[in-house]
Amino acid sequence: MNRVLKIYDALYKYYGPQSWWPGDDWFEVTIGAILTQNTSWKNVEKAIENLKVEGVLSPQKLCDLEENRLSNLIKPAGFYNVKSKRIKNFLNWLKQYDFDLEKIKEKDFLRLRDELLSIKGIGNETADSILLYAFEYPIFVVDAYTKRMFKRLGLVDSDTYEKVQTFFEDNLKRDLKLYNEYHALIVKHSKDICKKTPKCDDCFLKEECSYYLEQKNKR
Repeated sequence: MNRVLKIYDALYKYYGPQSWWPGDDWFEVTIGAILTQNTSWKNVEKAIENLKVEGVLSPQKLCDLEENRLSNLIKPAGFYNVKSKRIKNFLNWLKQYDFDLEKIKEKDFLRLRDELLSIKGIGNETADSILLYAFEYPIFVVDAYTKRMFKRLGLVDSDTYEKVQTFFEDNLKRDLKLYNEYHALIVKHSKDICKKTPKCDDCFLKEECSYYLEQKNKR
């Protein structure tokens, strides 16, 4: 078993399944992926709840909603004027598929990813989160937590999104459930233990971790 899979097994054994992504359906997941940029999930939940209470959390209703009204509803998620534009940009793209997930999934995967990345305000992490969690394509999502944790473990030495993503996809079988769960577990571990100031002594991965072993040798 390679180290990447060994770490996954240890995370899964410790934390259990994370049941990501939170959301009632694929469309809610896509909106969550846009709203979560530069904010906590708690804030996203408040914004999504506002959309639900208003009865507009559907593609057509959000499309018809005035942008300033959308901005007010998603205010808890922060950067609300920017994010309302990004949601509208995404909806304009979605409209060409008649807001139909099945029509979207008829498209070649790489071409679909390129289309998402061409939407203003949708970067690699957001596009891949939508592809993995909403559209159910096996693509590994990389975020700041992933880079930080696996740099400390001594397994990656690059900040480049594509290089880190390729590292995971080269070391894991292309599996939707595995990619889904692994990313969620990385986020969980990074929030609980492998923080900006890490709690290394509490970490069950410390004997696998280059950063911990280096710090230990300095004591």
